[in-house]
Amino acid sequence: MMQMSDSYNQKNSLFNAMNRFISAVNNMDQTVMVPSLLRDVPLEEEKNMNSIRTTGSASPCFCESDMYSYYVLLKSIRSDIEWGIVAAEERRRDKLGPSALEMPRIEQEGEDDDLQKLFHFHLSGLHSVLSKLTRKANTLTNRYKEEIGIGSWGH
Repeated sequence: MMQMSDSYNQKNSLFNAMNRFISAVNNMDQTVMVPSLLRDVPLEEEKNMNSIRTTGSASPCFCESDMYSYYVLLKSIRSDIEWGIVAAEERRRDKLGPSALEMPRIEQEGEDDDLQKLFHFHLSGLHSVLSKLTRKANTLTNRYKEEIGIGSWGH
């Protein structure tokens, strides 16, 4: 029998985080019927950040992208999760050529001793990133609904 702490831990598993992200992107993809309408439309949170940025540093940030850029990014990440990084790299290599993806290999000392710590570090980071991406997909879906006038549907 599953205990309360087991169900809480399972809810926060990487597998479930990936499923929540993929579901959010699938929902976004089914909702956004005309992706070109997303061009030049900032996410609401980005509008607020841009007003803050104008008074502070003028350095450009990826955050200044429009909803269309997020849409394409989120779909690309979903594809990487579903098909794997190797398949994604092969597709990019076909488009860009093999030298575009070559990266120097980094040697790791104490590899066997630190594998569990390294795994937990990356697992935690991946879970955090997936949660943020899931929120972005949900935000984009809701903003698209607002933009086309169906903001109150599906809530």
